[in-house]
Amino acid sequence: MTTVGILGGGQLARMLALAGAPLGLRFLVMDSLADACAAQFVPQLQADYRDQQALAEFASRIDVATFDFENVPASSAQWLAQRVPVFPVPSALAVAQDRLAEKTLFSELGIAVAAYARVDSRADLDYAVARVGLPAILKTRRLGYDGKGQFRLRQHGDVEAAWQALGAGAAALILEAMVPFQRELSVLAVRARDGEFRAWPITENWHCDGVLAASLAPAKVSSALQHAALASAQSIADALDYVGVFALELFECDGALLANEIAPRVHNSGHWTIEGACTSQFENHLRAVLGLPLGATAAIGHSCMLNWVGELPDARPVLSSPCGHWHAYGKSARPGRKVGHATFTAPDRVQLADAVSAVAATLQRSAQIAGPLARLRAQTAMWDAP
Repeated sequence: MTTVGILGGGQLARMLALAGAPLGLRFLVMDSLADACAAQFVPQLQADYRDQQALAEFASRIDVATFDFENVPASSAQWLAQRVPVFPVPSALAVAQDRLAEKTLFSELGIAVAAYARVDSRADLDYAVARVGLPAILKTRRLGYDGKGQFRLRQHGDVEAAWQALGAGAAALILEAMVPFQRELSVLAVRARDGEFRAWPITENWHCDGVLAASLAPAKVSSALQHAALASAQSIADALDYVGVFALELFECDGALLANEIAPRVHNSGHWTIEGACTSQFENHLRAVLGLPLGATAAIGHSCMLNWVGELPDARPVLSSPCGHWHAYGKSARPGRKVGHATFTAPDRVQLADAVSAVAATLQRSAQIAGPLARLRAQTAMWDAP
């Protein structure tokens, strides 16, 4: 029986393990936290990711390795890859961990991005502001996600405060122009060991305080945007010799797309695929890293995913809905922490809108579903219009 090792034991590792059970797979997670939520279901090796003795033990107990978050040290993944197959390849992880390397790759591939500039010093920041303009966002090049490691500059008086918040500790930074986008989209895609590429329908996303709040799939996009988004995702995957699932996050601006970043792993905006697609992102990731045939990525009807952040609401309204699917991650409540999600699936947009609206009203989550609900209501009459 094949054992899959996962560096990281969070909710993504948990859902990977749940998806792999029907495939007859075993799992071992390695995480530095004693209470990693994936360890409620699969064995865990608790250790620092840089502990080579622990990595050696980890390698001795598995057949193939992957990871569930992008901040696993690329050097650890590279060390492990000398002993067992690791997918995605560590070089792809290294690019995704550095926002400057990521933006450089996009530019080299001809993928449009917002203006950006490297910042390594206080003088660099002044130059970057003059070049990129304001408003802009100063970001750490590494270790930032879910809105962490960022500072918004709206006026020149914010420059010094931004530097003190992020740059005073000598962190490598990047300044990115603020994008006046109309909406946020993501492409969830999977690439197999033999280079086969598949993608799920494009997903539309809404964020709150930098954390994903809701996703709607399939998103209503023109054929031109659909083609551009999938072409960008495939060019990135091929350039990185990527194996597994990844997300390409995009901004739609005046009918065009700008690439924001890639996530080299299964992704929050793809959770709807568990109930809403022929093959979930989690199962297809495992198929890819194991060299198995990829599953179909077509949507089954329409889906809306709601993230539960901070604490779980009452599950009963979701479970009482014929459209509702409940997922709790086994985590304790904490501000800003992703503790679960719910997905609603329906054969058409009207039924989906009605189901989401009813549950959200009961849970007093109407603000969270305002964006998806408005989109569903607006598209009901025009979805099939030319």
